[in-house]
Amino acid sequence: MSLLQAFFAIIRRDLILALRRRSEIVNPLLFFILVITLFPLGIGAQPLLLKAIAPGIIWVSALLAALLSLDSLFRSDFDDGSLEQMLLSVHPASVLVLGKIIAHWLVTGLPLLIIAPLLAVFLGLPNHAVGILLLTLLLGTPVLSLIGAIGVALTVGLRRGGMILSLLVLPLYVPVLIFAGNAVEMAGAGLPVHAQISILIAILLIALVLAPWPTAAALKMSIN
Repeated sequence: MSLLQAFFAIIRRDLILALRRRSEIVNPLLFFILVITLFPLGIGAQPLLLKAIAPGIIWVSALLAALLSLDSLFRSDFDDGSLEQMLLSVHPASVLVLGKIIAHWLVTGLPLLIIAPLLAVFLGLPNHAVGILLLTLLLGTPVLSLIGAIGVALTVGLRRGGMILSLLVLPLYVPVLIFAGNAVEMAGAGLPVHAQISILIAILLIALVLAPWPTAAALKMSIN
């Protein structure tokens, strides 16, 4: 099997397993929807306030939903031994790890991207800002999976690594949250957002190139 075939086989395998365990898809999505819908109930009938804080609400909810789903990225493979077999493969571990991260995003990040426009309208976000919201989610949520994979790899060998995982990855999520939320806010005000989008693209490219290497190294340390 060539490297490219192994890469796509990893993605296909994880997608099939996710479809068999539908909770991995449904739980983060339901959490995302519930958190957003609870804000109007807590704040009350204040459309102007909801409209002003809608970008922050959506992005914080997406961040927490991504964090909720991170532990499943390598956990089942670690428990059944298939993770060790993957790392012993003749193919570069970083490439195979990237395949698992992409599959994780397709299962958890893509559904958030699909449902986000409806929730944005629910919060009163202007129509001309919804497109920028989708663009920031498209650029930002893969970064959440890429950065989160490093934290998961460091804690996968721990029995209760959830709290440590949160402490590790939440500070690293802050730049994405700041620039993505600010881009949607500026778009809602009719201001240009080229700088924020360019920064998000740069963060995504850097994470895409660099994150698989420390993730693979951390997995090898966790297994040994």
